[in-house]
Amino acid sequence: MNQINVVISGFGPYADLEVNPSYEVPSALESAENLAKMQPSEDICVKVTSVMLPISFANAWPKLLETIEREQANIVIATGTKHTARGVQLERCATNVIDAKKPDVDNSRPQKMPIVKDGPAAYWTKLPLRMILQRFAHDSIASNLSSDAGTYVCNSLFYQLLHWAAKDNKHVLAGFVSFPPVVSSHDARNGLPLKQQIEAGQDIVHEAVRYYMQPSAEGMLLK
Repeated sequence: MNQINVVISGFGPYADLEVNPSYEVPSALESAENLAKMQPSEDICVKVTSVMLPISFANAWPKLLETIEREQANIVIATGTKHTARGVQLERCATNVIDAKKPDVDNSRPQKMPIVKDGPAAYWTKLPLRMILQRFAHDSIASNLSSDAGTYVCNSLFYQLLHWAAKDNKHVLAGFVSFPPVVSSHDARNGLPLKQQIEAGQDIVHEAVRYYMQPSAEGMLLK
């Protein structure tokens, strides 16, 4: 039986969110009940490890990297919460720029500077976006593609993850997903219920694992 190790990260508390989906969804995906729904076939064992990161330019990536190396991850899905999103946003690219509009938890506010000096202007996600979108459509989960992960800690983490993968770890699938605010089932215009966001997380892992086992499906990347 093949074991696929998946690391999914979220962020610690957002001061203005009562329920933080980028904390709740990764944590939920570790449960045995959810793991069973993420295995595309009986001969694949999916192990999910969640890790919560500080909203910190200096410390988010080192903590994620430590977890990736410890778990020998095959797939890495970083997540954040986007307050303006109304559905799950699959981030297409990370750009090599930091321009913080507010300080992070360390009271650091870097502005108009590269994340990696002399690094590429941008990296494309390695997640199979077309496959994920098709599964979202099947499960009636509101979603869209995004080409703007911002210029704050989410984009910084996304870029460093893809920079690491591009250098020496091309076998690792990696990408970033932005979750919308959590709302009740009666207020879907302003976000998605937590149950549906957890289902979205299951779909993302399921399709990433399926693609990992058949990487010849290059057209599924949808750059």
